[in-house]
Amino acid sequence: MKPKIHPKYYPNAQVICACGNTWTTGATVPVIHTDVCSACHPFFTGEQRIVDTAGQVDRFMRKLEKKERKIAEIKAQRKSLEEEQKAKRIAKRMGAA
Repeated sequence: MKPKIHPKYYPNAQVICACGNTWTTGATVPVIHTDVCSACHPFFTGEQRIVDTAGQVDRFMRKLEKKERKIAEIKAQRKSLEEEQKAKRIAKRMGAA
């Protein structure tokens, strides 16, 4: 190995999460600041947290609601169309009998 090309290794580097959780690990820097860890990440905690960035969540929810309303309208239209067709078939059978 070439001398003086490897970074200094800190076997007791301090990791600090934004939630306040801390632990030690080996790293090439003495202190590491992180935004999420296993104590606060939704995958590990099982809680669902939505971080709204400039109203993106609200915009998505409005879009989702609009789509659900549209699907409900289409289902209602199909149901009424099927009922009309059924009534026509019954009327046709009654007229033919």
